[in-house]
Amino acid sequence: MTDTAFATPSRHTLRAVLRTRPHTVTFVIAAIVYGTISYMILASSGNPPLQFRIDLSPLLSASGVLQAHVLGAVATFAIGTVLLLGVKGRSMHRVLGYGWVVTMSVTAISSFFLIGLNGNSFSFIHALSAWTVIVLPMGVAAARRRDIKSHRKHMTGMFVGGMAIAGLFSFLPGRLMWSIFFGV
Repeated sequence: MTDTAFATPSRHTLRAVLRTRPHTVTFVIAAIVYGTISYMILASSGNPPLQFRIDLSPLLSASGVLQAHVLGAVATFAIGTVLLLGVKGRSMHRVLGYGWVVTMSVTAISSFFLIGLNGNSFSFIHALSAWTVIVLPMGVAAARRRDIKSHRKHMTGMFVGGMAIAGLFSFLPGRLMWSIFFGV
């Protein structure tokens, strides 16, 4: 092994990572913020022991809008993962892509009827939903124009911002998804 294998990355290398993988960097920052907020919430409640278990009763007793939102989000995440990992440009990508657009629309639009994270008003997560409602048709139009670079940018951005980051924050202690998987 050479000495360069353990060299500290240069500023040039870090700039290259930030330029080529901005979504990865965004997700890492969101994960750090999530961890900090979760720790603070759990510390303020006396650090209850965490025990993984699945209890769907909070979801089944929730409103129809919330159930539609969660089901849309789960379907969007599953379809989006397949689309990101699969072969692009084939008819299956197109069919799954339109399904993703529909489920993403259901998820984004239903979120406007869900308030409570910020009292009885909209929260910062609703800004992601508004952004999705605006950018989703732009991503579809880019694909129809065969502008693959813009299509990839719009759709990947919505997946990372709308699904991964907003989804991550739906697992904060005290929220519905937390109570489904970690509630006591």
